[in-house]
Amino acid sequence: MLLKAFLIAIKEIRRNILRSILTVLGIVIGVASVIGMVMLGDGTTASVKANIEKLGTNMLILRVGQERRGGPRTDNSAKPFKLDDVAAVKNQIDNLKAVAPDNSTGVNLIYLNKSYTSSVVGTNNDYFVIKDWKLKYGRYFDDSELNSGKPSCILGTTIVKQLFGDENPVGAKIRLKNFSCNVIGVLESKGASTFGQDQDEIVVVPIRMLQRKIQGNKDVKSIVISVNSNKNIKRAKEDIKLLMQDRRAIKVGESDNFYIRDMEDLLSSMTSTTKMLTYLLGSIAAISLLVGGIGIMNIMLVSVTERTKEIGIRLAIGAMESEVLLQFLVEAIVLSTLGGIIGIILGISIGYIGVSSFDLPFIINEKIILIAFFFSTLIGVVFGYFPARKAARLNPIDALRYE
Repeated sequence: MLLKAFLIAIKEIRRNILRSILTVLGIVIGVASVIGMVMLGDGTTASVKANIEKLGTNMLILRVGQERRGGPRTDNSAKPFKLDDVAAVKNQIDNLKAVAPDNSTGVNLIYLNKSYTSSVVGTNNDYFVIKDWKLKYGRYFDDSELNSGKPSCILGTTIVKQLFGDENPVGAKIRLKNFSCNVIGVLESKGASTFGQDQDEIVVVPIRMLQRKIQGNKDVKSIVISVNSNKNIKRAKEDIKLLMQDRRAIKVGESDNFYIRDMEDLLSSMTSTTKMLTYLLGSIAAISLLVGGIGIMNIMLVSVTERTKEIGIRLAIGAMESEVLLQFLVEAIVLSTLGGIIGIILGISIGYIGVSSFDLPFIINEKIILIAFFFSTLIGVVFGYFPARKAARLNPIDALRYE
């Protein structure tokens, strides 16, 4: 009986092929939208995770103030770090690979008749170890430059392109703010971050030079730390916390006026945020599945009306209500299932085009595909049941009289 109902359903769908295509269009769009959105979101999540892991999951960031979720904020109530704090962390904490101050500010750069505004970072050579940033050519800072704050700088490739073009800038002098600075090296390109920020738009200078010539004070805004192994991160965080509490004279019961973030925290926070957005977008796209289900119900009601006399004849010659119910229900399920299959193919195609356009990883989420397909079939059952029940409950005499 089920096979017979399936064959009748296929016959009816083929008889009104254009109407059938328009009927399943809502399901196709709904399934394709859900799969495409989720694939784009999963690709973004994977890209964020990969970019954060490039920085090293064993990196710690020590900042002034109390930890607050969201974007970075300045806490003027807490005293800033000093270079002595950087030295104390490096000399008194075990299992560290590198420790560097990290002060940054925007400065206008000038070379001949060209100018460009960029981020300038004041730090030491450990910064390049922590960030795993190699030199393309030139050299790192020497001890005399670091200790005296001699005006020397290392440029990112974007700065080189903007100010020097194809010229090798090593040995040239550029103006930072109102003083001259000697270019000693160029960093290898890192490209754009996950959020589109150009990582090569950077000028690195000795921290003492930045403090004296640009900041006008001896403050250190943050300290970046690389632990030699992931297994030592927890212990290192605890030791750094105790050291800072001692150096900043924080009494028992008082809140810390500093905080330590590790990349695992950042990774967890960012991936959970992107996943939440992914499923939010997927849920919004799933609304079109509901619209598609309503479309199927409307068309099936029209089909019942058109075939009223046929239904009356079947009931008059002995067909059971359950057989008529099954016939129309199977037809609705076939339509929604067909729409689900086409939607899956279209959704994967759209997802592939989307992630390729944004240079994101191509990830197929089998779970979402199965859920989308399941719901497309379920919609056929739910929205096809009412028209099928209406057909099965027709009075044979009234149906035969219908014109």
